[in-house]
Parts: sequence; structure tokens; C-alpha cells
Amino acid sequence: MSISANDPNLESWVEVAPNSDFPIQNLPFGIFRKEGQAPRACSAIGDYVIDLLAVAEHGFFDDFTFDKKAVFENQYLNDFIGLGKPITNEIRNRLAAILDTDHDEWDAKELGEFILVPMSEVELLLPIQIGDYTDFYSSIEHATNIGSLFRDPENALLPNWRHLPVGYHGRASSIIVSGTDIKRPCGQQKPADAPPVYGPCKLLDFELEMGFVIGKQTNLGDAVATANAEDHIFGLILFNDWSARDIQKWEYVPLGPFLGKNFASTVSPWIVTLEALEPFRQQGPVQDPEVLPYLQYEGKKNYDVNLEVAIKPENGAEKVVCNSNFKYMYWNMCQQLAHHTVNGCNIKVGDMYASGTISGPERGSYGSMLEISWKGTKPVDMPDGTQRKFIHDGDTVIMRGWCEKDGVRIGFGEANGKILPATPVT
Repeated sequence: MSISANDPNLESWVEVAPNSDFPIQNLPFGIFRKEGQAPRACSAIGDYVIDLLAVAEHGFFDDFTFDKKAVFENQYLNDFIGLGKPITNEIRNRLAAILDTDHDEWDAKELGEFILVPMSEVELLLPIQIGDYTDFYSSIEHATNIGSLFRDPENALLPNWRHLPVGYHGRASSIIVSGTDIKRPCGQQKPADAPPVYGPCKLLDFELEMGFVIGKQTNLGDAVATANAEDHIFGLILFNDWSARDIQKWEYVPLGPFLGKNFASTVSPWIVTLEALEPFRQQGPVQDPEVLPYLQYEGKKNYDVNLEVAIKPENGAEKVVCNSNFKYMYWNMCQQLAHHTVNGCNIKVGDMYASGTISGPERGSYGSMLEISWKGTKPVDMPDGTQRKFIHDGDTVIMRGWCEKDGVRIGFGEANGKILPATPVT
């Protein structure tokens, strides 16, 4: 279908600042709550949420046959996403037409007070009910850095790494929306030359990632080919895979991540559709050795998404500690989904998949403090005179992401979370 909402020449009657993440060409989807109202589905333009139920009540979606009240007056987007791309893409196109200054069929400007709500007046909620969550390990720069820090720099990658997208099944229940505070986790740690101890994590870290959301289910026993994977991907979000490095180090052998990962993951409240990102496709890196046939693909499957991480102390100015890009990923989303389902694993609408830490080729583009501080040997100087090797209590970690081309900026908003002191079990 035609993606008319992507037209870089579109202009809206809604005032949108030049640096806004949400021009008319974006129109992401989320869930909001206004005082006195139940949660509702929404989109975004400029500094406003677009109340999709209000748009429907004014007749703009009358030619769609689904139950608008049930789908839009909803705590989650799952039912909307489950309508399928032919409908959700056309809803996005329709929104662009409604908001377009020069559209011939509608002049909706007079309805602005009914369909638009200032973001400052609403609470943005977790946009989907997440059934299952998988985290990958797909940046070759990140995997090489970790291998160099903990194993042999000459043989940093494990033997399977270039042959398949490594991943693990994580905890869906502790994925939280941006702005939610997180208690410092507690667990076992193993000091050098001493028995294990219990206490608050001392090496708390972020991991800069992107997540993608499933929009089309499969049956048990089915596999998704790389050529069809994008039919199953609704859109992307920002994802912070918080990590307790000292807990993780002691527990991960022999079965991998557990308490060092499952205490919290922070996502942005907006899902940017895959179709909105179409202009920002990027060729991925050459994969050597050649991958097995089921992981081979054609076309551009990476995306040019600028990514930024800042740390803001409780009473201080923020410091940007990372500038990276989603285009660096060695394994792309289509390969990740193909590998995830090649054994017949079924997927459901609302399932979430995270990319793994996104690191670039230089220290300034590394996607975790473990790499940025090089295991604590190169601390980061903060504006208030303190230093960071890892994350302190009171720190807020802020992730931002955006694409830019032909005068159009497509952004994701923020994924931020503040660290509170631990409450150890006594």
C-alpha cells in the first residue's frame, strides 16, 4: 500500500517545533490517561497526543468496520495492532490526512480542541501488554568489547557468534514505561578470593538497545522467513536493558542471565511504526562467514537511527555519555525473528524483542558503562565534579533516538528511569 503519511512535503495545521520528535510524518502510537478518563489509544504530533477515540467519535474512521470504542478505549495497543497492517497503516495515513494543512476532503482544524490533548496534561502508559520478551546480543562491537574485557582480546567472540543471533528469554513482567523509578537491585556477588555475599548491586549499568514489537502471530510449529519478517513487526521503541554487572558475573554460568537482568527494563511510551522508518533504511554490515540459508536476506534491513544516552545526577546537569546508531547492528531484526522461530516457536501480538546493546566503533559510541568506563578503569567526568564508572543512586539515565532525512525528523521520545536506593532483605 502507499505510505502517504511519509510524504516529506506534508505540513500540519498543528504547530510543530523544528526539533520535535513528532512531526506529521511520524504519528507513532501509544496509550495515555487523562485525569477522570480510562486509558485510551493515541498518536502524537508536536506537543500533543491525538485521542484516537475522539477522532473516531467525530466520524473520521466511520468506513472502518472494527469496534472503535473497544479498540481505542483500551489499556493496551494489542487489539489495535492485532487488526493488521492493512488497517493500522491506513489509520496512520488517515491521521496524516486529518492533520494536513492542504487536505481537500477534511478541514479538521476546528476540531483540534476535541481531538488533541497537551502532553503536559496526560500520563503516558506502557503501550502494550507484553506476553513474551527476548533479548539478543547482536552488536559485533559490543560483543567484541565484552569478550576483550572478560576473555581474550585476540579471540573475543565465541565460536557461534558470527553464525547465529545469540539471545535469551527475559522477564516480561518487569518491563516498565519511561519515567518509572527503579530500586537498586540486591543479590549475590562474589568478591575476589572470598565467599559470595548478599547486598545491593555495586556495578549498576544501562544497556542502550532498540526493541521491536510483534504485530502478527504465528502458530506453534511455524517459522518466519527473513523475507516475511517485516510483515510480523509492527514497530520499534527505545529499550534500556538495566544490568547488575556484579550479580550477573556470579550467576550467569552455566545458564546465562537471571537476577542481574530481570529486575527492570525501561521502554519509551511511543511505538514508531516500521513504515514510518521506511525512508531511513540502511545497508547492514557484511557478514563473514556467510550465514546459513535461513538467515540470508535481500535488501536493506538496518535503520539509520541516531541514539543518545545521558546521565543526570539528582541535583545536577546531565552529561551525554554515548552517541551511537542502530545501523551498527551486525544481526538485523529480520534475522533475529527468523532465528527465533526456525525451531517452530510461535509468536504473539505484543511480544517484544530487544536488539542487545548497540555499540559503535569508538568509546563515545559504546552502549554501556561497562564499555565506556572500560570495566571501571576509565571513569567519566560529570559536570558537578563527580565521576561515573557505573550508575549511582539518584541518577536518571535518559535514552533518546531519532532519524533525520530530507528535513524530516522522526523521533522516539525518551526512555528514562531514576535509580532509588536498594531495600535489602534482612
